[in-house]
Amino acid sequence: MVSVLGAVLGCAAGSAVETPGQPPDAGLTRVVAGASDSVSVIPGSPDALYLYRFRQVDPASDRFAFQDREVSFYFKPTPDALHFQVENRQNRPLWIVWDKSSFTDANGANGKLAHSTARWVDRFKPQPDTQVPGLGRYSDYVLPLDYLLDPAGSDEQLHRPLFPEDQTAPQYADKYFSVDLVMTVEERPVTYPFRFRVASVIPR
Repeated sequence: MVSVLGAVLGCAAGSAVETPGQPPDAGLTRVVAGASDSVSVIPGSPDALYLYRFRQVDPASDRFAFQDREVSFYFKPTPDALHFQVENRQNRPLWIVWDKSSFTDANGANGKLAHSTARWVDRFKPQPDTQVPGLGRYSDYVLPLDYLLDPAGSDEQLHRPLFPEDQTAPQYADKYFSVDLVMTVEERPVTYPFRFRVASVIPR
């Protein structure tokens, strides 16, 4: 499953954008377009001053994985966003309910989440549920909805990263963040909570 995810998530587009009046990597003032991912063991920007190592602490998993009778999840945290893949283990569709799902960032702020199709202009509109077909897979990334930024007329998804990669990065060591993904399974809502920790922040 991990090899499949690498191929799928590698298609996600994202890049750093310089914020007007700010240096390119001014901590959380750095702006990201989309959310890039790579097959690198340690995720992050090529020019990052610091690298992050993450751990999935609840449900605990060294492989960032979880499964039950209905679904299996695989996660890949990065400084820009939390990437994931979900596999429907049953032969009938289920749905991800974005509007009832939530994200708690490293500062403890909890709120709605955004995924790859969410845009600044739509942030107060309902987000349509996403169907995962029977025995199918779906890959995406999530981040706090409040992190979306005004793209000034562009259709790009601009947002703050989850974590800085400059000289301010070390202060995020041992911080926690989490996501509660709500899914409709056989017409009933099921919440899947996942919690992660910044295990270390090391100079590049």
